[in-house]
Amino acid sequence: MNTNDLFQQFVAFIASVHQVSSEMTRDIPVGELTPAQYKIMEYLMVSQPVTLSEISECIHMSMPNTSRELRKLTDKGLCEKVTDPQDRRKQLIRLSDQGSTLMDEIFRTVKERFVQRTAALSGEEKVQVEQALTLLRQKILD
Repeated sequence: MNTNDLFQQFVAFIASVHQVSSEMTRDIPVGELTPAQYKIMEYLMVSQPVTLSEISECIHMSMPNTSRELRKLTDKGLCEKVTDPQDRRKQLIRLSDQGSTLMDEIFRTVKERFVQRTAALSGEEKVQVEQALTLLRQKILD
């Protein structure tokens, strides 16, 4: 396979990931979270603790807007800032206990939908999917 064909497959894969992600999170009760706040919470769930700039870069939001949304999440008791023990000048953001509980509930619903999507796979196919995901992360995504 040449590089252009591989790239086209990659673009199609990314589009499919976005579509499936949207389908799996559609109509999930997220309380009073806006879509932007949910994206921040989802990122924190899998990557915490992180800096403001890491959040801003990951979710493609300006630093001032990210800061404003984080302040709202902090006011709601869903995330918190802590001082980085390695560099006391740096603030790290993580989910609070309340935020972790909310995201655990949301991820339970997403997991149920994932289980439904993968129910027809054989054991061998599940192993193949796991190996493919591992390879993608190691070689392209990380």
